[in-house]
Amino acid sequence: MTTEATLPATSVSPTARQLWTRSRGIVLALALLLAAAVTIAVIRSDARHGNLDPRSADPLGSRAVAELLADRGVSTRVVTTLDEARTAAGPDTTLLVALPDLLTHRQQTRLHSATAASGGRTVLIAPGGASVGRLAPDVTADPATSTDSTLDPDCDLPAAQRAGAADTGGIRYTTLHPDADACYPSQRLATLLRIPATRGGDTVVLGAPDILHNDRLDEQGNASLALQLLGSRPHLVWYLPSLSDSSAATEDERSFFDLLPAGWKWGTLQLFIAAALAALWRARRLGPLVPEKLPVAIRASETVEGRARLYRKANARDRAAAALRSTTRTRLAPLVGVPVAQAHAPEALLPALSAHLHSDGQTLPTLLFGPPPRDDAALISLADQLDALEREVRRP
Repeated sequence: MTTEATLPATSVSPTARQLWTRSRGIVLALALLLAAAVTIAVIRSDARHGNLDPRSADPLGSRAVAELLADRGVSTRVVTTLDEARTAAGPDTTLLVALPDLLTHRQQTRLHSATAASGGRTVLIAPGGASVGRLAPDVTADPATSTDSTLDPDCDLPAAQRAGAADTGGIRYTTLHPDADACYPSQRLATLLRIPATRGGDTVVLGAPDILHNDRLDEQGNASLALQLLGSRPHLVWYLPSLSDSSAATEDERSFFDLLPAGWKWGTLQLFIAAALAALWRARRLGPLVPEKLPVAIRASETVEGRARLYRKANARDRAAAALRSTTRTRLAPLVGVPVAQAHAPEALLPALSAHLHSDGQTLPTLLFGPPPRDDAALISLADQLDALEREVRRP
């Protein structure tokens, strides 16, 4: 029966407490990041639940305006696909696009081609600079948004004059269309535009969705403006773009990183930079090397053999020869009356050695201070000659 010997743990083996002390900062940072991400996701999901949905009674929903329109004989139908929205466009229909920025470039172009000559009204809710140029080609979005939420109409559009002040402050727009109505200006840029189209239709671009929200409908002239913009036709088609729409799949597939919000990308980059700085900071605290006693005794011959193998593996014959010659000079100097401090000076060691040798000593400079050997055989020969020299000097 055999038993395995258990080696004692060395002093360099980290304990569980040391590992926890080193890693607890990183673990805590990751836990805080995960908690913050979950909290933000929960808050944003609650805040945007039912956003601009005419079936939702949430504060950001639009059920109230849909019911007011129903009392006035305007029917409201919710669609979630591009094909349904294109089919519903007509002279007796108002098509409301709730979230136009969610549409792909191809979807925006196809939707505009269907509504441009339909004779109906198209209402775009807060389209950004990337989408408004395709859905309303004559309109450009200004990068700076309005600083005021409630604005006065200041235009000749009858619906705006009857509604008065409303919460339209948001994205600001400019247009080159000569017959466009520019209303609710903020610093001379409109937050509501009506652009006439062919066959009696038009396109309304609204800079903010506030007048459609349940919690803002009873403020200012929001209800009046919303009812007039959406109730000019007997039918209202409320288009809520969906990411599951098959028409969105015709676009080139985007990678996982394209789907990440820009804030998460910058946050990840900052996290990597912080980790690199922390690694540099910790590396500067390593300090000098500390010698420690080995747990077992190693024979000198094994150490010499191990170092020799390292020299051979690296083809370091020059270093091996230099070590042999230096050690030999150090041992020979006291034997011939030369101080150890001058053992490596040829002008001090060579004359003293020649005086103790029976030979002429012409090979001593090459043997003790010569060039490195060319191959392993020359290195072995050098070692044998150095041993022979030391034995001759020690001979009485």
